[in-house]
Amino acid sequence: MSKKAKVVSAGGVVLRERLGGPEVLLIHRNRYGGDWTLPKGHRETGELPPETALREIQEETGVQAVLDLRLPSARYQVDEGRKVVHFWRASVVRQRRRKPDEEVAAVKWVPAAEALKKVTYDTDRIAIERALEAPRTNVLLIVRHAKAMQRKHWTGNDQRRRLSGRGRRQAKRLADLLAAFGIERLVSSSSERCVQTLQPYAKAARLEIEKVDALTEESGSKNPKAVRQYLADLLKRLDAPTAICGHRPILPDMYAGLGLGSAPMVVAESRGLHVSAGEIVLVETFKPTA
Repeated sequence: MSKKAKVVSAGGVVLRERLGGPEVLLIHRNRYGGDWTLPKGHRETGELPPETALREIQEETGVQAVLDLRLPSARYQVDEGRKVVHFWRASVVRQRRRKPDEEVAAVKWVPAAEALKKVTYDTDRIAIERALEAPRTNVLLIVRHAKAMQRKHWTGNDQRRRLSGRGRRQAKRLADLLAAFGIERLVSSSSERCVQTLQPYAKAARLEIEKVDALTEESGSKNPKAVRQYLADLLKRLDAPTAICGHRPILPDMYAGLGLGSAPMVVAESRGLHVSAGEIVLVETFKPTA
C-alpha cells in the first residue's frame, strides 16, 4: 500500500466459469456518468484491504466471494488527494439478487472478452487482464503469533505461555483476514501462543489446527534445518489455501525454506505468498490493526 495515499479503496475481479468461457462481474452506476466498473469501495476504520474488497463486493453485487491472487492496484488523484485502489482476483461462494438503487443501477455477469471492452476505466481493464492471464494460485499465509504474555510474568513451561489480552484481540481480527482468503488448512507451532493465534478462525471455519513440534521456538532454534525442510515440503505440496503460524526467532529459517529472504515481522503480522505449481509468484504484507 502506498504511504502517500490519502484515500484507500479495494475491490475485486470476480470470475466464474461457464461453458463459453470465464465471465466477469461488473456493476453499472448512473451517478458516475453511467459507467461500467468493477465492484470496489472505500476502506472502513480498522479494515485490512482484503476485508474491504470482500465487503464492497458483497454490498455492491450481492456476491459473497473469496480472494486469491493480488492484482495490479490503481493510483490516481481525487479531490481529497492521492487515491489507491487495491484489487484481488475472487471467486463466488454464494450469490443473492441485489436490487438496483442509487449506488448501483445494475449488476451483470459479462463474458470476459466483452467485459474488457465494456469497462469504462483502463485501470479496471488492466486488473481484468491480469486476473484472466495469471495461473491458478493458492495462498500461503505466514503468520507471526499474536502478542503473548511477557516471559517475566510467566512461571511455567514457556511453550504453555498464552496470549495477552491484546493478543487475543489480534487473533480475533486475524480470523477475518484468513476468511478473506478462504483458508482451508491451519498449521502451527505446537506452542500455545501460536495455536491460540489461529484458534478463532479454526473455530469459525470448523478446522483442526495441525500442531508441529519442529516449529516451536525451542526445537526450531536447535534444529533450523528441520524448519527449512518442513516449509520447503509444504510449499512443494501446497494444494489448498493454508496459514502457518511461527515465532520470531525461527521466521528466518521458515522463509529460507521457502527460498525467500527474511524480513522483520511485528506480532500478528501476516505475509501472503501466492503460489502456483510450487512457485511463489507474488508476496504481500498485512500489518495488524489491533
